[in-house]
Amino acid sequence: MPTVTHEGATIAYRVDGPAAAPALVLANSLGTTMAMWDDQIDAFAQRFRVIRFDHRGHGESTATPGPYTLELLGRDALGVLDALDVERASWCGLSIGGAVAMWVAANAPTRVDRLVICCSARRFGTPESWAQRATLVRAEGALTLLDVLMQRWFTPGLDDPEGLTRTRVRSMLETVDAEGYAGCCEALADLDLAEPLGAIGAPTLVLAGALDPVVRPEAAYDLAERIAGSSLVVLSGAAHLANIEQAARVTEAVLSHLCGPAAERGDRVRRRVLGDEHVDRANRGRTPATAGFSDLVSRMAWGEVWTRPGLDSRTRSCITVAMLVALGRLDELEMHIRGAERNGVSRDEISEILLQTAIYCGFPAANSAFAVARRVFEDDADA
Repeated sequence: MPTVTHEGATIAYRVDGPAAAPALVLANSLGTTMAMWDDQIDAFAQRFRVIRFDHRGHGESTATPGPYTLELLGRDALGVLDALDVERASWCGLSIGGAVAMWVAANAPTRVDRLVICCSARRFGTPESWAQRATLVRAEGALTLLDVLMQRWFTPGLDDPEGLTRTRVRSMLETVDAEGYAGCCEALADLDLAEPLGAIGAPTLVLAGALDPVVRPEAAYDLAERIAGSSLVVLSGAAHLANIEQAARVTEAVLSHLCGPAAERGDRVRRRVLGDEHVDRANRGRTPATAGFSDLVSRMAWGEVWTRPGLDSRTRSCITVAMLVALGRLDELEMHIRGAERNGVSRDEISEILLQTAIYCGFPAANSAFAVARRVFEDDADA
């Protein structure tokens, strides 16, 4: 696993997703590793270059003597971005990871695009409780907290009949260095983000678990009130590690905030490719009988597939033109030839695509497609 050396510690990180996609940083909770985000990675990496890292003393990151500060943990995170030459990213952090993300958003605002704060607060517990926790872990190790954390991190109704979630938590705790955990406890003991919250200008989503005993919903309300323009989502049936217990709901909430709802994303892309006139005309033609299908196309085709970063829109247009020829969908070919031009495909390139279809789709199909293309080009020339 790649690492970066920063202020005495070796910080481990991992990158998933296309290199050209916008960056998304995921920051972990106390006592966990980057593996806590495994349930989200497939969905996030479809649209982002996802950067995960372990706090010092957690996972494969080395520890230094405590106490730590939130500023130190925030600088560690920025050190990872610097090593990857990433100037700006969206940030999603849970618990202490949320506090790290808030510190970065307040103190390095040019490094933050959009922000998600999950199950976090401007302060946690009391200094006395964190001092006791640090002393306990230094004496007995982080694994001694397993039973307590399972009760605090998950609801009594957790669906875990085979104990897989408990095993997952245990495997993360086993990698946590006692001094690293204790140092982070001491960072939380001194934490109060009341003043920095007012400096956060990034569009922010605050996520909370309705049954979280660590960060109660009222603490999430407090964050939402203090961060200008933020939105708040409280998830029923979720405690502190909401991203594990309610994985699908957290994933959808985060993506909706970072990318917009699928229907909204779809409308933007559809207009960019097909043009406002076409989309407005189609919307005017909606009826109660066709509305459901229209929404499905907008959400699934345009909002889910066309927005994936694995292929750019120009390439998707080229593929779409070829497939429409192969399927004989000449009624849709015209609008997608126009869309291909909007996506930067030249007329010479469109002609080459149609020539290629003559070999693999047959001469009659290509002949009809060339007739459609010729009509589009002539119409544009007359306009």
